[in-house]
Formats: sequence, structure tokens, C-alpha cells
Amino acid sequence: MTTLRRVATLFFNLIAACALHTPATALGQSTETAPVLRESVVETIAPKPDMPSWFVDAKPSSDVWVALDTLANAASQGLNPQDYRTQALARGFLQAAENGAPPDTEAQLNADLSAALEHYLLDMNHGRLSPETLKHRFKAPRTQRFDAYNYLVQARLSGRLSDALAEAQPKIPMYEAIRSTMLEYQAMSDHPAWNTPLPALPARSLKPGESYEGLELIAARLAALGDLPEDFVPGERYDNELVFAVLQFQTRHGLEADGLIGPATLEQLNVSPAQRVEQMALTLERLRWTPLLYGPRMIVVNVPEFVLRAYEQQGERIELDLEMRVIVGRALDTRTPIFLEEMRFIEFSPYWNVPSSIARGETLPRLRRDPAYFAQQGFEFVSKDGSVITTLSGEAIDAVQRGEWRIRQRPGPSNALGDIKFIFPNDQNIYLHHTPAPQLFSRSRRDFSHGCIRIEQPVELASFVLQNQAGWDTARIEQAMSRGTSRTLRLDEPIPVLITYSTVVVKDGGKVYFFPDIYQQDARLNQALRSARPS
Repeated sequence: MTTLRRVATLFFNLIAACALHTPATALGQSTETAPVLRESVVETIAPKPDMPSWFVDAKPSSDVWVALDTLANAASQGLNPQDYRTQALARGFLQAAENGAPPDTEAQLNADLSAALEHYLLDMNHGRLSPETLKHRFKAPRTQRFDAYNYLVQARLSGRLSDALAEAQPKIPMYEAIRSTMLEYQAMSDHPAWNTPLPALPARSLKPGESYEGLELIAARLAALGDLPEDFVPGERYDNELVFAVLQFQTRHGLEADGLIGPATLEQLNVSPAQRVEQMALTLERLRWTPLLYGPRMIVVNVPEFVLRAYEQQGERIELDLEMRVIVGRALDTRTPIFLEEMRFIEFSPYWNVPSSIARGETLPRLRRDPAYFAQQGFEFVSKDGSVITTLSGEAIDAVQRGEWRIRQRPGPSNALGDIKFIFPNDQNIYLHHTPAPQLFSRSRRDFSHGCIRIEQPVELASFVLQNQAGWDTARIEQAMSRGTSRTLRLDEPIPVLITYSTVVVKDGGKVYFFPDIYQQDARLNQALRSARPS
């Protein structure tokens, strides 16, 4: 077999393999429905430089095979090789390699390959869809936009296309860790442990010490996922090392780590590696939208993980300064929105101005049933002219019901916002705050709020926010929080706050964690990608 034939055979096998492992989120492209596609990334101010030809003496150059190999491996980035017409391009260049290419064919192949690579680089760096498709309200600053065409031209002219394509991968924290894990799960896509479904549980849950006919299959899956040694052989009962492995599995999948195998744990054990690959591909898509490098310091809340992280940029590195648990909006009816705004104020010992929806739906009915609740909780009324009324009356309740007055809670130990509030002005009145009910942070699933975000470590977060603001050390922060007198402080340096949504996270030395899609955002993104027209 000639060298060309060997290359061709290898190449088409690679395309077929990648197509088999392409995330389902990228398949089924249609032009019938058109969600918002990502905005045009490059504004052409000056004429584009010419792209060097992909041909030498009417035959494909070596760069062609580098480019086609990259496109064929698009699934390794959670993308779909079919989006870039990889097979058609490979056939065209293979024919040109065998027979040469007339000028018109050469010109068409030159244009098509350049366009396909540019398309691929833009998808990899900015995503296939705009976050506006899912009503997310954040955009990367213009300084972050990636000029794919000029990047390719420079790579070609400098003779380093292969390195340049590898280096074009987004430099976003966690992107490479999730991508590498996705490749490991792609390699497990045909693992026999998932060929047979787990049998039904003998009761509501399987407890340590009990027997279950699916123990061998559970052990095989946990071994494949790294929670058990590969040579582990279970006994007749669910105990010891297998229980410990289930505890690890539950922790890594956002479940209550109790060692009991109930419906929720069984459901996660039944998720196949191929389904996890889809989940990770969706997470990579979200990371491409997400402006994680915006500003020298940044606060990021990951909703399905129920975690806040504070980052600081130090040179080329992004350092994690702070991490804490949070409570977010209820999945059923008060979901925390996904957006980016700048924190500009901190309010110590804040008042809680009860939103009208909460007042009408919860507070006023409670006051009618239990008038003592008014004094217990430190409520007061504020009239139209700003007068404060500290006594409860039916007339005051009716005035709030009609929207003429409002009700608020004074600073104090019962205040729903705790002793501090972090304000990043937005039209949905979402903010970070402490809470008088810290016991809820011990729950594994923490969507209990009306939409705002309750934080576990308020002093530590305030110290991070105010670290460059003169005079605000820990002692002064704690004093302002405990004083009981409301005070609003304007920040000298506004800090971006990003509310984001990632159901896959790699942390704790490289362990992968999967979290439930509590707001069905992954499901919506999956559907949007399926129905999107080619960009």
C-alpha cells in the first residue's frame, strides 16, 4: 500500500472513530429552528491578510493533514467533526493528492479548509451558541475576543500550524481538566459494566450488611470510575470497602453521602460513560462563554455545585483565594438567574426590604395568622413618605397588600440577610448575603432561597473584597457586622460577580464531580445545540 493510501485509510478510520464519540449535543443539526448564534467575533477594520495556499505545486501541503487531523479530532474538544465538513474536505484533498488539483478546485479547497478551521477555532474559543440563547446575561469584554482568521494566517506564515492549533485551546480554569476527563470517559464508552442495567433494589434502599443481586455490577462500575481497585471482588453482602466506595461516589455526584443505595444513588450509578461525555461537552460549551478572566479579581458562584469561589489573577496565573458553600434559589419556583455584574457596595447590618412578592405570598398571611410574628422578627412598615411605623395594624397590612407601603426587617439576629449584604446592582434584585440559619449549609442539595445567594463565610468574603481598601481589616469588618446599625460602604475597586452553571467540576487533586441539573439548564442547552443552524 502506498504512503498516501496508508494516510487515507488511517484518516478515514479516525473520522469514523471521532464520529462515533461525537457528543450527542452536537448532532442532529437542523435549519428549521434558529436559536441565537454567537455574535460576530471579529470586526473587520482593515483588509484581511491573504491566507497562504494549502497547496504546493497543485498538491496538498503538509499543513493540510495537520488541519484535517485537528478537525477530525474535534470531539476531543466536545465539538462535532461534522460541523466542519471534515469528511468532504478529506475526500477533496485526497483526490488532489492523487491527481493534482486544477486551479478552480484548488481555490475552492483553499477557501473551504480555511473557513472550516476558522469556524472550528471560533467554536472552540467562544462556543457554538450565544449565552443569550438560554437567557444568560453576560458577555466577554471585547479585549478577550479571538481573531481566528489572523491567528491562522500567522501560524501558517511562521510554519507552526500544529503547535498553534494546540495552543488555541481556551486558557480557562478547569477547561483542560474537564477535557482530559472527558477523553477518559470516551475511552470507557463501550465498557461492559454498563451493558446490563442494574436490577431493582429489594427495598426502598440498600443498607450496609444487606444482600443484593446487583453488587457485582455495582462494583464493576465503581472500579471503572476509580472508586474501587480494578481487581475488587464483592462478597455476598453490601459492606466494608464497597460501602466506602459508594460514599466516595455519592460525594462526587452531589448526593447525600450516607452509604445507602437509594433511588437517587441508583439513578446516578446507571448513568453511562457516554452520557457523562455529553454532560462534559455541555460544560465545555458553557466555559467557552464564561468570562472567567474578567478583571484582576473575580467572584464566581456555580449554582448546581452550591459553591462560591473567589479568584485573583497573578501574572498569567489564576489563583483560587477562597471557596465556600452557598444556598441558591429553589429549583421549583425561585431560581437564581445566570448573569455577570459588578459588586459595588457592601451593606453592614442591613435592613431587609421584603420583596412585594414575598410580602404578599408569605409575610402578610403569616402576620394575619400570628400577629406576634411582627415583633419577634423585628419588622416595621415604611409609608409612602418614608415614615417608619413600628406597630402592627390591619390598615398597615392592607397598605402593603395594595403596594402603597412596604415592610422591612430591622438589623438584628433574626434578619433574613444576616449581618452583611454584598450588592452588585441588577434588575432582578439578586445579591449575596449571610443568613441566620447556617445549619442549612450542611445539606448536600442547597436550593432553599427566594433567588438571592446565602454565603457560608461572610467575614472571609468581605476580607477578600476589601483587601485593597485601606483601613478594613478583619476586626473592623466584624465590628461593622455586629454593630446593629446599618451602614453602606462603596467599594474603591468594583469586583465582577459571575453567577454561572456547571454540572461538572474537577477539583481535589483531579477528581471529577458531577452535579444534578437542578434548573434543567443542561437539558435546554442540549436542545438548543441540536436545533441550532450551522454558524
